[in-house]
Amino acid sequence: MLETRITIAHEAGLQARPAALFVQVANKFTSRIWIAKGDKKVNAKSILGVMSLGVRQGDEITVIVNGDDEENAMSAMQKLIASNFSEVPQDGTGD
Repeated sequence: MLETRITIAHEAGLQARPAALFVQVANKFTSRIWIAKGDKKVNAKSILGVMSLGVRQGDEITVIVNGDDEENAMSAMQKLIASNFSEVPQDGTGD
């Protein structure tokens, strides 16, 4: 299991387009992926779950990945967030 804390810089936080991209990338992997904010943890493959966290610009989230492709999944999620949701990993590896 991998876990990392990341601050969301996108002006929309994890709402609308950034949330959809986050879910799209998460769904490329077989690993279970969660996002936690405060004491609430949701499935990162669920658009409603992601949006229900109410993540805003500047909020810190924890991304938790567990499964056979967890390293590639974590790398892709980190790359997406680091690019401020402008670069979607196409191959599912984060490269």
